[in-house]
Amino acid sequence: MPVSVVVGGQYGSEGKGKVAKYFAEKLGASIAVRVGGPNSGHTAIDASGKAHIFRHLPTAALLPDITLVLPAGSYIVPEIVLREIAAVNLEKSRLVIDPHAMIVTSEDIASEKRGHLNDLIGSTGSGTGAAVMRRISRHHSVTLAKDDARLREFVKPASPLLRQALSDNQRVIIEGTQGFGLSVLHSPHYPFATSRDTTGAAFVAEAGLSPLDVDDVILVIRAFPIRVGGNSGPLENETDWSHISSISGSEYELIEYTSVTNKVRRVGLFDSQVVEQAIRANKPTRIVLNHLDYVDAMCARMRSLTHATEAFVRKVESSIAHKLRFVGIDPQTVIERDSETHPVSSSSIRYSGEE
Repeated sequence: MPVSVVVGGQYGSEGKGKVAKYFAEKLGASIAVRVGGPNSGHTAIDASGKAHIFRHLPTAALLPDITLVLPAGSYIVPEIVLREIAAVNLEKSRLVIDPHAMIVTSEDIASEKRGHLNDLIGSTGSGTGAAVMRRISRHHSVTLAKDDARLREFVKPASPLLRQALSDNQRVIIEGTQGFGLSVLHSPHYPFATSRDTTGAAFVAEAGLSPLDVDDVILVIRAFPIRVGGNSGPLENETDWSHISSISGSEYELIEYTSVTNKVRRVGLFDSQVVEQAIRANKPTRIVLNHLDYVDAMCARMRSLTHATEAFVRKVESSIAHKLRFVGIDPQTVIERDSETHPVSSSSIRYSGEE
């Protein structure tokens, strides 16, 4: 049952793309699956230091010899996936698109615009939600990947490929999208949610696999959670990027933009509540804490934890009652902490990120 699932533990943009690429390489995965639609962009950095934002391809596209799968649970804009294939010079034999993946159309995008979803819930307006609605209504206008001539050379049933890999004891990694706090089923802030469930169990179902295939659930969280700009729902302990820059001691102002709509992201101080809910729903085998360079910019320059970041990690461990073996110290780097056991408690605490 060698399946790893990468799940977001807050409101998306936790660094799942970087983490999925890291574990695909570390665990020797033979297949990487990306679920979801074009409403989320995953960033990973290649060997030359160039950043790539993928809205469809798994970030393991930057690694050699890994087969990439867009399963039946995918929502695809053909122009985007073809552009991503060209950007990384991907060998066509490495990509499999399941015949039952859904095509997102220009009308889906127009429908969301007419519905003013961006103003109402901070939607990215990618058309994914409208495509989901057409799919579940069994609308006559539904187009699947098998019906789109532009994708014909990539279309192949994904399930037999995945099952054979697992039968051969090969590692499969599923790269989930968005975060637990955006789940249409489990978000504490519905209706400020995405159009799908964003738990690990949902990602496994979208990939066409069994829960019994999974032996590894990797929950990804970030030091300072974000939400997309606009009326996107509550964000506990919301602050601004000037304050985050001050905390980090960065030489330049820290600020993030959404990878799909290029809007300034909202940002908050770490809060354990949504992470604890994500842990209960996903039961992770490991948790990765990203963006420690926002706690202390020095850790990125030193390429190791500093006193301030180590103290921050221990506070997070205490607040969520889980050990953090893996941490991200810059946009490219994940490091494994030593195996020393630190005491943790189940108390829920909030803190400012300052010493």
